Amino acid sequence: MTDMPWRPLRWTGEALILLDQTALPREERYRGCRTVEEVAEAIRTMRVRGAPAIGIAAVAGLALAVREAIERGDDWQRAFASATQLLEQTRPTAVDLFHGIERARQRVRTVNDGRQAALELARLGEELLERQWSIDRAIAEYGASLLPAGARILTHCNTGALGTGAYGTALGIVRRAHEDGRLGYVWVTETRPRLQGARLTTWELRRLGITHTLLVDGAAAWLMARGEVDAVIVGADRVARNGDVANKIGTLSLAVAAERFRIPFYVAAPLSTFDLTVSDGMAIPIEERDPAEILHSVCEGCGEGSRVWNPAFDVTPNELVTALITEYGVVPTPDERKVVALVAASSEERHAAG
Repeated sequence: MTDMPWRPLRWTGEALILLDQTALPREERYRGCRTVEEVAEAIRTMRVRGAPAIGIAAVAGLALAVREAIERGDDWQRAFASATQLLEQTRPTAVDLFHGIERARQRVRTVNDGRQAALELARLGEELLERQWSIDRAIAEYGASLLPAGARILTHCNTGALGTGAYGTALGIVRRAHEDGRLGYVWVTETRPRLQGARLTTWELRRLGITHTLLVDGAAAWLMARGEVDAVIVGADRVARNGDVANKIGTLSLAVAAERFRIPFYVAAPLSTFDLTVSDGMAIPIEERDPAEILHSVCEGCGEGSRVWNPAFDVTPNELVTALITEYGVVPTPDERKVVALVAASSEERHAAG
């Protein structure tokens, strides 16, 4: 399944083993989560992060909750319901979290025996992680085919194996282009305030042997103006019905700059990030995080006593998106008609496949 010597996410059936992303790059520390509370804490504190990865983690958390209820002799269905509420409160923007929970709910909908429910949920966790590899690989193939030879790519946040538990989405495209000999260079934004680009993406790229340069977020537009970027590729935490995209804060600024300098702006978005229940990006709930993330990332005492606004995500309107890259193909200049048609076609394909 993997050609990597390290695994960011592993579900044993009895524990969720994850590479603690808050410790990177200084320390490669694995944590074992054996209760749903530990899984929820890991998601909330971003020990595990990335839309696909937290969806898989949530399913593992539900399996652990049911297992623990059985061992205590408690009502497993009540424990399952309580665990879903706990997990749903951790990260409100990434729809993969809610899709994972809904898949788990459907898997045990007709199950009456608690032990069978725990087994079904454990199997679902394994299936989702296995399927993520094929999803990421397909996205990588489609995305790499769009790039010119020697492409110089700018990417934001972390969208690699750490974010999906598998091959990676936007960074998976970079990885595939590198393997094909089509990659020229990679520019990585710091991604403030938690520095997922500086801490995580550079860590992955070093491990993959891919040449890259780290830059502060505010330098990206100037880099584009200098003609040193051929494509911007980012991930997605939720895609609205009309093709608007919620992603890590700072994505909108990159999209605006890319349009100004006529640079393709691609969004790598697995179908699990699509949410047809929201009409447009303004209806997507945007997580706001602790002001301390900003206050402590600048300098000691900087900003103390000042008000802080710390949204974790922003929304890029569909007209700034050159194409959505999914495991079912590329959607150029996305709009509602194209997004709805893609989701419908993918649903029919999955149904036909059983």
